[in-house]
Amino acid sequence: MWRDTTLSQLLSIAYPIIQAPMAGGATGPELVGAVSQAGGLGSFGFGYSSSDQIARGIRDVRELTDKPFAVNLFAPQAAVTDDLQVQKAIGHLHSYHVQLNIDDPQIPQLHDLYQEQIDVVIGERVPVFTFTFGLLPERDMQRMHDEGIIVGGTATNVREALMLQEVGVDFIIAQGSEAGGHRGTFAADWKKSMIGTMALVPQITSRVRVPVVAAGGIMDGRGIAASLALGASGVQMGTAFLTCPESKAAPIYKEAILASTDESTVIMTAFSGKPARGIKNLFASELEPHADDLPPYPIQNELTKAMRREATKQSRSEFMSLWAGQASSLSAVKPAAQLVADLTQEVGNIIARLE
Repeated sequence: MWRDTTLSQLLSIAYPIIQAPMAGGATGPELVGAVSQAGGLGSFGFGYSSSDQIARGIRDVRELTDKPFAVNLFAPQAAVTDDLQVQKAIGHLHSYHVQLNIDDPQIPQLHDLYQEQIDVVIGERVPVFTFTFGLLPERDMQRMHDEGIIVGGTATNVREALMLQEVGVDFIIAQGSEAGGHRGTFAADWKKSMIGTMALVPQITSRVRVPVVAAGGIMDGRGIAASLALGASGVQMGTAFLTCPESKAAPIYKEAILASTDESTVIMTAFSGKPARGIKNLFASELEPHADDLPPYPIQNELTKAMRREATKQSRSEFMSLWAGQASSLSAVKPAAQLVADLTQEVGNIIARLE
C-alpha cells in the first residue's frame, strides 16, 4: 500500500501526511488533534510561544487524541542589534502605525525563549519534534533521543540535509521554494537555495539514508503522489490546512488565501527580516524596496509585531503577514479530518489509474 512508507512506520501514523507547524497561532489543539486523529501527523508551531503556552497546548491536544503529534521550534539563532538600523526601520513603520492608530514600536528587548521551550518539550515527552532555521545543539538532540522522541529537521538544499543527517535527525523535511512561510535556509544564501520541490526532493533522497518529507506547493492527492514518485516517504502540507474550520487563522487571512491565484505569492523580508513566502499586499509592496534598511530576524519581526496584531484585530489584511504557498489557489474549506480523508482517496485513485 502507498501509505505504508518508512515515514508512516517511523511516526506510527496511518498516512504519511504531516500538517505543517505554522507558528503564529494558526495551529491550535483543535487542528493538530483533528489531523492526528484522522491518521496524519498534526503539528504545533510553537516558535513564538512561551513555555506555559507550549505545556498547555500539549496537554490540550492529549485530551483530544491519543495519536502521535508533533511540536516544532526554531533552532537557536544569534541576534545582532544595530540601533541605527532599528531606528530607520521604526521610521519606515511610522505611517502604518498612524493608519492603525497605535504607537510607534520601540527598540525591542529580545528574550531568547529557546531553552525554556526545549525543556518543556522534552519534559512533556512529545512523540515527535521538528525544528527549522538551523541545527539543534548536540546536547538537546541527545536529550530528545534519550526520551524516545523522534526528531526531524528542515533542509532547503542537499548540504543542509547532509548536515542534519550528521547530527542525528530521524527524518528530513525538504522545503521547496514553493512553500509558504519562512524559508528554513541556514547553511547558504537563501537566494541560492530557492530550489523547487520537484528538483529538491530527488536530490536529497539520493544523498541521505533517513526518510525525506516533501514540502512546498503540495495541496492535493496529485502533489502527494508526485512526491512519493520522487522518492519522498511522505509530505508536509501547510496552506491546505489553513482554511480548515479548526485552523485559528483569522477569517480575513482565510479569505485572502481562498481568493488567491497562482501569481499572488512572493518572497518577502519586510515583515520579519527573514525571507518568507506570502500573499503580496500593500505593506510588502511598499516596504520591500527598503529591505536593506531593515534589521534582520528576529528584530524586524519584533518591530512589526504590534502592527500585525492590530491589523488582525481591525481586519486590515494590507498590513498582515499572509503566509501562503504557491498553490494557495487550490485551497478549499473543509474539516481537517475530511481533508485528510479526501487526500488519501485521491492518492489511491491516482496510483490505481497509473497502474
